[in-house]
Amino acid sequence: MNVIQTEAAGIVQRVMGGGNLDRALADRLAENPDYTPQQRGALQDLSYGTVRYHSRLAFMLGKLLERPPRDKLVSYLLLVALYQLEYSKAGSHVIVDQAVRAAKRFKSPVSGMVNAVLRNFLRQRESLRKAAEAEKASRYAYQDWWIQEIEQQYGERSTSILQAGNTHPPMTLRVNRRLATTQNYMALLDTAGIKVQSVTAEALLLARPTPVDRIPKFAEGWVSVQDAGAQCAASIIGVEDGMRVLDVCSAPGGKAMHMLERADIELVAMDKDDQRLDRVRQNLRREKLNAEVICGDAAQPGAWWDGKPFQRILADVPCSASGVVRRHPDIKWLRRPADIAEFARQQLGILQAVWPLLDSGGKLLYATCSVFRQENQEVVERFLATHVDAHQETIELPFANEPPGQLLPCDQHDGFFYALLRKDD
Repeated sequence: MNVIQTEAAGIVQRVMGGGNLDRALADRLAENPDYTPQQRGALQDLSYGTVRYHSRLAFMLGKLLERPPRDKLVSYLLLVALYQLEYSKAGSHVIVDQAVRAAKRFKSPVSGMVNAVLRNFLRQRESLRKAAEAEKASRYAYQDWWIQEIEQQYGERSTSILQAGNTHPPMTLRVNRRLATTQNYMALLDTAGIKVQSVTAEALLLARPTPVDRIPKFAEGWVSVQDAGAQCAASIIGVEDGMRVLDVCSAPGGKAMHMLERADIELVAMDKDDQRLDRVRQNLRREKLNAEVICGDAAQPGAWWDGKPFQRILADVPCSASGVVRRHPDIKWLRRPADIAEFARQQLGILQAVWPLLDSGGKLLYATCSVFRQENQEVVERFLATHVDAHQETIELPFANEPPGQLLPCDQHDGFFYALLRKDD
């Protein structure tokens, strides 16, 4: 495990230096193909967990160190060990011993310092926890500006929103209604010993995450993995047989597949990243569904649109992903306030670009996985202010939502925003 601790420390260092967590982990796993499933799982847990609670762990470490180690990787090794001591079930003496062994691999003699710091943490744990609770950035484990934004928008609900972002994400299945009913598939899962809870007509929340190769009929396309909040898109947009539908920013294709499962439509799935479109193509093959897949820029439809109008458009636009930080905890540290304004600018540009592609009487669903109003209703209001042929329709969501159209992260789903716009005849 001491090797895994060091590997995790390197991943965390790369992320806090501006790197992507998913990519950093994938690179380390690719360079170590002999890791056992247990080692791979441990590396993911240590990396994601340490990044998730970075500011809290860093606060505690700062109280334990007189000065930072010369080698920054030592600091990250200590952060990984602190994460284990605070959030894992392993014995304290085992964690400390592993960290000391890992420290002996460094050129400079730091193992004694690592041992002293971690043992001091164990002695001072309660006082350190109290001190961390006194500072919002260490209490919630977010940047200060993020906390302020959530508090300003959501008031007394801000604590639950911030806390939800630090939980392990739920794993939810979407039943393919073309191949099975929800009730029949639940019976199949029960036979396989997999416990689930039905949360919407097609969404089944697993009691615990399960590898897809253990999920019955997954390879045959009977179900897909998709958050229950994301599954709301297909029901809101209301596709019907014979419609021509555009899904911009489509990759990896979950919402596109859901629409195809619900109706016989002519679907165009487009995204500017051709590599990510491979996921859409894979999903189409797995479910034996058909769609036209186009690589292009949603903000520049003149380069790829054939001139035929669409009756429905799904604009699941790029955003801060602030509603899915428990799946991507690096977002909490990599985002800056200026990024939110830039996303809002891009989002409005996409809306304005694809609106002319919508048929009269057609509907466009604007969607993000953000909880920041600047990317959500404010973008919609700016769009409506300059488009007299558009109006926002009231939508019904299967979960409690406030403000309208906004799903806040909880134990059943991630955070999403939806706004349905109709083009007047």
